[in-house]
Amino acid sequence: QVRLVESGGGLVQTGGSLRLSCAASGLTFRYFAMGWFRQTPGKEREFVSGISGGGSTWDADSVKGRATISRDNTQHTVNLQMNSLKPDDTAVYYCARATAGYGVTREGAYDNWGPGTRVTVSP
Repeated sequence: QVRLVESGGGLVQTGGSLRLSCAASGLTFRYFAMGWFRQTPGKEREFVSGISGGGSTWDADSVKGRATISRDNTQHTVNLQMNSLKPDDTAVYYCARATAGYGVTREGAYDNWGPGTRVTVSP
């Protein structure tokens, strides 16, 4: 059974940084692309960053230059370093397994969502 658990969220001031982590189990981790999404109340989940099994990455325009996704295939973790945070980054952040390959950004191409970790950026 695939299980993803996010951690690292919290309250941070505008301009600050956070490192989110996602621990994966129950899958051959290195075979799968992984992604980070975020969601605010009343809105659909929004793609943030993705990473292939080999480490190639792709980002949403909204976070380019501020977000770095990485993975450790031995530890089965995928991380999201967020810098220069803005109030608009406030959301619950989720990690998920991609069911397709490099570059996918649509929510439907991901499954096994974790419970999420909340990020709040104060003005």
